[in-house]
Amino acid sequence: MAEHNDTPIRVGLLGAGTVGSQTARLIVEQKDELSARIGRPIELTGVACLDPKETEKFPWIDQSIVTTDTMSVATSSDIVIELIGGTTVARTFVLAAIESGASVVTANKALLAKYGPEIYAAAEAKGVDIYFEAAVGGAIPFLRPLRESLVGDKVTSMLGIVNGTTNYILDEMTTKGLQFDDVLKEAQAKGYAEADPTGDIEGYDAANKAAIMATLGFHTPVTIDDVSVEGITKITADDIAAATAEGKVIKLLAVVENGEAGVSARVYPALLPESHPLASVHGSFNAIFVKAEAADDLMFYGRGAGGAPTASAVVGDVVTEARHIAAGCTGPSIPLYKNLPKAPVSASKAAFAVRFLIHDKPGVLAAIATEFAKNGVSINGVNQDLKPTLTDPGYDGEIQQLRVVTHLTDEETLRATVKAVQALDFVTGEPSILRVLD
Repeated sequence: MAEHNDTPIRVGLLGAGTVGSQTARLIVEQKDELSARIGRPIELTGVACLDPKETEKFPWIDQSIVTTDTMSVATSSDIVIELIGGTTVARTFVLAAIESGASVVTANKALLAKYGPEIYAAAEAKGVDIYFEAAVGGAIPFLRPLRESLVGDKVTSMLGIVNGTTNYILDEMTTKGLQFDDVLKEAQAKGYAEADPTGDIEGYDAANKAAIMATLGFHTPVTIDDVSVEGITKITADDIAAATAEGKVIKLLAVVENGEAGVSARVYPALLPESHPLASVHGSFNAIFVKAEAADDLMFYGRGAGGAPTASAVVGDVVTEARHIAAGCTGPSIPLYKNLPKAPVSASKAAFAVRFLIHDKPGVLAAIATEFAKNGVSINGVNQDLKPTLTDPGYDGEIQQLRVVTHLTDEETLRATVKAVQALDFVTGEPSILRVLD
């Protein structure tokens, strides 16, 4: 049993924005409760930010501990909470904190997706801990079950909705029949989307999380450079309507798999049947579906974003680490003992739904089917009973929508086939391509 120690555990906070300010609030307002749970006093001893005046609007932050000297906070604490974001200065401060002997709690998915293996190794070498529950899924307890509870099992795949902004946009398009641009503006007005939403709508935020999921789940280094990414900017109300007519919904998914060809990590919009557990995830909520050999199917669901929910996960990590310090021990390291190959794109096969815009002439369907046959892509179904779209200035008749659903094929072959069809003189506009998942 560890000796009784009344010396406060010093917590330094780097960054006092939306999540940082709420993290500070929970630590300060629940100080006595947290100390009782830890078995030793805990104290917020430093808050580093670019503009100290910004923290004056948070009455729970003691202004005497606010500073612009981030390095001093990073190297004079027992636990350092990094909520700066980005991959440059954040990496510098995290590594400096580890070198000083501090354990680190972070919500920085971009940092971990790029430099995670380096940071995990540095923490293990120094004998300190690194926790980052809030980096994937916000308040959802997901990464620690993946990191600890499932460590005795073999995880084979994970797919999930891990970005609240894109799920909100797609959900609003589905339930209200709105266009992408209109919903995006609404999401920005409500604070669900940033002023620059590129990281969310282009899929990069989800891609960072996919890299972290694959690294932890498969015990092998996976970085953001290993993740293929597609966003939702090309999804239209016509895509949503076609999906609804078929009893399906469109979701932006992070999909990681450990197959015979190696590890893959991908982000893309996909069609899910309404009966799939992820199809019922609405608004800004997140959910992750895990398949393991012994445990079989598991699903984690909850608030995926927001200052207070994310701060809840951050403070949970702080308490966990503070308990280790109070007991004079460390938590489990992150064993990246495998160096599995990265599966090529051609190794992944799926069914695809492709929606073409066509001039409605005799022989169109036969010509398109011929191109699919030439490329060895088998057609599972065709639907032309879709609402006509706008007229083409160069064509007198209506532009029809033709939806082709394939059997399993690889993406490279599918895209080569679509390119060949686009070259036909009666095909116009940009086709929509979506994977179809069971």
